[in-house]
Amino acid sequence: MSTSPHPVPLARRAGPLALLLAAVLALTGLLVARPAPAAADSADSFVTRCGIRFCLDGEEYFFAGANAYDMFTFGAGSGDTETQYMDKARIDAHFARMAADGVDVARVWMFSHESWHGFEEREGEFNEQQYAAFDYIIESAKAHDLRLIPVFENYWEAYGGIDTRLRWEGLSGGHPARAAFFDKNRCPGCFTSYKNSVSYALNRTNHYSGVKYKDELAIFAWELMNEPRYEGQSAAENVDGTTLRTWVDEMGAFVKSIDPNHLLGAGIEGHGTKYGFGGDSGNPFVHIQKSPYIDFTSAHPYPTEHWADLSIEETKDLVRAWIRDSHEVIGKPFFMGEFNVHNVDRALWWREIHTAFEEAGGDGSAFWWYQDRNIDGKFGVSQGAPELAVFRAHSDRMAAKSGLPGSTPSPSPTAPPTTDPTGPTTPPTTPPTTPAPVGCAVTYTLSDWGTTFNASVTVRNTGGTPVEGWKLAFAFPGDQRITQMWNAVPAQDGRNVTAGNPSGYNVTIAPGASVNFGFNGTSTAGTNGVPTAFTLNGKACTTA
Repeated sequence: MSTSPHPVPLARRAGPLALLLAAVLALTGLLVARPAPAAADSADSFVTRCGIRFCLDGEEYFFAGANAYDMFTFGAGSGDTETQYMDKARIDAHFARMAADGVDVARVWMFSHESWHGFEEREGEFNEQQYAAFDYIIESAKAHDLRLIPVFENYWEAYGGIDTRLRWEGLSGGHPARAAFFDKNRCPGCFTSYKNSVSYALNRTNHYSGVKYKDELAIFAWELMNEPRYEGQSAAENVDGTTLRTWVDEMGAFVKSIDPNHLLGAGIEGHGTKYGFGGDSGNPFVHIQKSPYIDFTSAHPYPTEHWADLSIEETKDLVRAWIRDSHEVIGKPFFMGEFNVHNVDRALWWREIHTAFEEAGGDGSAFWWYQDRNIDGKFGVSQGAPELAVFRAHSDRMAAKSGLPGSTPSPSPTAPPTTDPTGPTTPPTTPPTTPAPVGCAVTYTLSDWGTTFNASVTVRNTGGTPVEGWKLAFAFPGDQRITQMWNAVPAQDGRNVTAGNPSGYNVTIAPGASVNFGFNGTSTAGTNGVPTAFTLNGKACTTA
């Protein structure tokens, strides 16, 4: 969403103090029985583009997502990296909530120049602790079967944005003066500093997995910037977007030279007088996203903002126009990267927007935004919000279009009783039922670095009855010692380990649901491996 003359959502203007004051550890729910997203079924594949569609393993892929921009701030932002700077339990809990509500892809910020949770507070000085926290965000996303769309930088002032890079070069920022960032004649140093930060991120090695970001399969795509524009420099530029397109081409080529595997988006809003939304602001939807280095288009509709003032029908027409231009003119998939409404019946509007989006062939969506606590009263969406039921239905339909394993149509309603006018009402016949079997499946993911290691464990209830209170038992193959565990309570006797539910949350594993926990440990080099057997409350589990 845009700022002056179009205001930014409250959450984007909120500084870190507001988030700190709100910080209370969220208790997580359990994953619901829903068709597993493609990250779980195609964990060994990058998402690609095939014409106007996203593809996974050669098949068309459609997704429903959410913005969770502030996850990089989860934790104290100071102190010990693993136990204080980042809040692993809070990150895990929020991914669990999103997964339970059908989120397949999370769009997240990977930028900040502030002293609290800053990725790059001073030019060229990259904060190892903050990148370590993002390492964990990636690992937790994988554990919860989500993919990520990290955004490299911000046009707006939240978390410093490009205003900070301009200051590093002795220039002023603010809107529209920050347009100088995209002009190499006015700010060549801006090009250099941006490229240096992007190169650092893409070439970073995750300290948990040992995988470079550019090789990480949990990354769905990158975005060059959140809502870039080259506005107010000339009437022609506002319409044509020549300077911004030149910047997108150069930076897109730079990203692809380092990381040819991941998809790349520009992150623009989709404004333009031709669409009746936001006016011309130096970022024309078609011209910018025709760049050969950009793999998909994006737009961010906020129809109930005073500067937009669109009805439901006008909003649906807007979404259809973007999708039509994306597919027929640009020839690329369409990603509705942000959207929301306020002061209206949100569930009604979401239902209408999603229906129009799906019928027009939209490829991916991400509402703004899934908050883990009540921070933003205007656009924040919290667990249990009525519009999330609408979103889950949308997510299920998008998964079904992708043909993901486990996708099933909604059950048909039971036939009503038949009435014989000469006799009593005959109830419908109900077939006899048999008790549901009890079962469990365990996925153990190991990242081994010789003398230290990290493991992520997912326990799924494959039976038909709830597991009330759980303990998972297994044996290490060698001399491994747990040093820290999260989302479970550990007990270790030699090689034998039990991990039990925490007090007060994740106590019950519903049929078809999962719980996840992880731990760090020490090891004798060459002795580590995946345990061969697991039991849940004394019953043997299968392994995946």
